[in-house]
Amino acid sequence: MLDDPDISDAEYDRLIRELTALETAYPEFFDNNSPTQRVGAKPLEAFSTVSHTIPMLSLQNAMSVEEIRDFDKRVKKLLGVGSVEYVIEVKIDGLAVELVYVNGVFTMGSTRGDGYIGEDVTQNLRTIRSIP
Repeated sequence: MLDDPDISDAEYDRLIRELTALETAYPEFFDNNSPTQRVGAKPLEAFSTVSHTIPMLSLQNAMSVEEIRDFDKRVKKLLGVGSVEYVIEVKIDGLAVELVYVNGVFTMGSTRGDGYIGEDVTQNLRTIRSIP
């Protein structure tokens, strides 16, 4: 939450997977406040906040070929199609932003935050020349 992690992203992901497995195995101990039920973190007070029109949810991780195949099956089933083409990029944690355009003009940018409310980083994003 303070942009100063004590453990690596890989270790965090491993621990979240372990917690998810425990919650699945022992549902009587599940809690809606579990870290497995959260995306991102509460916006920092240093920035003004922006409510997302559509929640920015987590894409989850795939750490094995089997998990990638399972993901592909879910996508095809959801879309009702037999094949899907993918573009795959390295995931860089902490860099998800929402860009809002009105009539083709960039008007606002915000972080994911908690998935529902993010930080307004419009002025920071205006410095990135590759954002149209």
